[in-house]
Amino acid sequence: MNRLTWRDGGGFEEAAAYSRAVRIGSHVAVSGTAPTDDGVVLHLGDAYAQTSTAIAKALAAAAELGARRDDVIRTRLLLAVGSDWEAAVRAHREAFAGIDPANTSYYVAGFIPDGVLVEVELDAIVPDLEPPR
Repeated sequence: MNRLTWRDGGGFEEAAAYSRAVRIGSHVAVSGTAPTDDGVVLHLGDAYAQTSTAIAKALAAAAELGARRDDVIRTRLLLAVGSDWEAAVRAHREAFAGIDPANTSYYVAGFIPDGVLVEVELDAIVPDLEPPR
């Protein structure tokens, strides 16, 4: 099977030798995605806005490899200790209502860079476009 990768060019991916998203066959996996833009943390102190931004960024990475929102089967919310988990869950609900992927939410010790309250990971399965025989 072909292995496709995508990097968003944030610099950390290259430094740590990983990809934002990888696709093998129909499976797309998106790495922990923080609410950053050009290395700058967005929405400091706002777990809801950070989660919404991270979800959008993770979905955009998945789309680079052919996956759509409806293809998402699993998500993970990684939350900094003390962050507003209810706000993060609300953002997740708004993004995935009706899709209802499997989800696990965790508290973690912290993130790189400082100021990140949440990272989002997701997995998607891109449906086979050929009709069954």
